[in-house]
Order: sequence, then C-alpha cells, then structure tokens
Amino acid sequence: MALSKHTSPPVLRARGAKERPAPELAVELVFGPLAAALTAALAPLRVPPPALVAASVAAGLLAAAAIAAGELVAGAALLQLKTVLDNADGRLARATGRVTLLGRYLDTEADFAVNAAVLAAVGAAAGAPVLALAAFAALTLTLSVDFNLAALHREARGLEAPRPRPRGGRLEQALERAYAVLFAPQDRAVRAFVGRRLARLLRGAPPERRAAAALAYHDTATLAVLANLGLSTQLAVLGLCLAAGAPRLYLWLAVGALALLPLLQARRELRARRALRPGATALRAG
Repeated sequence: MALSKHTSPPVLRARGAKERPAPELAVELVFGPLAAALTAALAPLRVPPPALVAASVAAGLLAAAAIAAGELVAGAALLQLKTVLDNADGRLARATGRVTLLGRYLDTEADFAVNAAVLAAVGAAAGAPVLALAAFAALTLTLSVDFNLAALHREARGLEAPRPRPRGGRLEQALERAYAVLFAPQDRAVRAFVGRRLARLLRGAPPERRAAAALAYHDTATLAVLANLGLSTQLAVLGLCLAAGAPRLYLWLAVGALALLPLLQARRELRARRALRPGATALRAG
C-alpha cells in the first residue's frame, strides 16, 4: 500500500496500531506512542520493517553486553530502546501494507534470541545462572500462553486475523523451520491443554449452553492479566530492576509470574461452569 508523503502521523498511528483483545498498559502509555512517532517519521522514507527488527536485535545484544560488563544502567536504557524499536517494526509493516510471514517469523525468533542473551547476561550479573535459566523458561512459557490464549479468544468470536501468504523464499522457509522447532511444540501443548479442559467442562452439557460457556472460558479479563506480563512490560520491569542494582529481583519476578497461570486457568473454568448452570444468566463475554 503506497503512502502519500502527506499522510499525517495520526493516520499512520491508526493504521499501524495492533488490535489486541486487551491492552498492555506499558505499550498503551509509553512504548506505543513512541513507536507511533517513529513509524510516522520512517514510513514516508520507505524504511523496510526488517531494518527495525535488525536495529532492535542490535540494541538488545548491546544491552546484554552492557549488563554482562556490569553497566546495569546502560543496559536498562538500551533495553527500553530495544522495546521501542520492537513495537515500531510491526506498526511500520501494518501502516505501509508490508506485513509478511517472513517478518512475523523474524520478529518472533529475534525476540527469542535476544531474550536468551539478555537473561544470560542478567544471570551472570546476578551470579545466578540457574535462576536465569528458570526465568528464561518462565518468560518463554508466559509469552506463549499469552499469544495462544489471545488467538483462541479471537477464534471463539470468529475474529481470526488473516495469515500473510507465504512467499516461499529460502529465508522464510528457514525461519519457518526454526519456528517449528522453537515454538510450534509450545503452541500445540498450550492449545491442547486449553482444549482438553474446555471439552471436559462441556461434556454432557446442553447444546444451548455450550456457546455461552466457551465465551465465558475464553474471557478478556484473563488476557488483560497476560497482556500486562508481555515482553514490553517484562523488559520495562527488568530495566527498573537493573537501574536499582537488583538484577536478581527480576529473575524471581519472572519465575513468580508462573504462579498466575494456574490461578487464571481455575478462574476460566469457574466462569465456564457458571455459564453451564441451568437458568444461568449470560455472563459478560469480556
């Protein structure tokens, strides 16, 4: 989609903003507006979105190097720059009509690599490599649950986002294979678990109550919690911990966030059971 050089920043922000079932406050209040301003500046210059992915990776790796060297404040600042760039690449792609499957794979896998480098550096700075490994696993799982529950929420409401058409290039195919190794097993596991739990709840339920129960199960409040455990928020919290000279604190927070997952699942199941009760009033789909 060609953009006129006269396209206004508000229009670009509207076009580039990502539709989410629930907002991530750190993005809405801080990183989103900064990314929107950057998008407005770069879109008329025809800067390719992968260039921002590369810049984001560079900022993240520089942050990891700074943290490993004991420069915690510099590392914290670079992480926030990385987050702005990470938010801007998708906005730029959407605002200029250049959303591609290659770009989606590249963005996801670049984040995975940078997260690994940053948390390894934090583990070194904190003298807690095992805890850092646990934090990396916890962060990866939390982000996977957020991604898949958001997708299931849209599917339950018939709002599936269209998938970009594959172009078949070698790089795209290589990234697709990497995704199949790194992320597809997680996606399948999360979806299988969520699907099994819902199927058990709906077993023997009256057909007229099933749709309401499914909507109650795939609720927005759960996604609001998960969205605010998203990567932008995680790196903002990590930055605060680094600036305060407490890298170990973030590692414990990342691991501790896992405790929310079973609580959220229990709440979802309770909502579905209530929706299945005879004479139950319709729950807010939320």
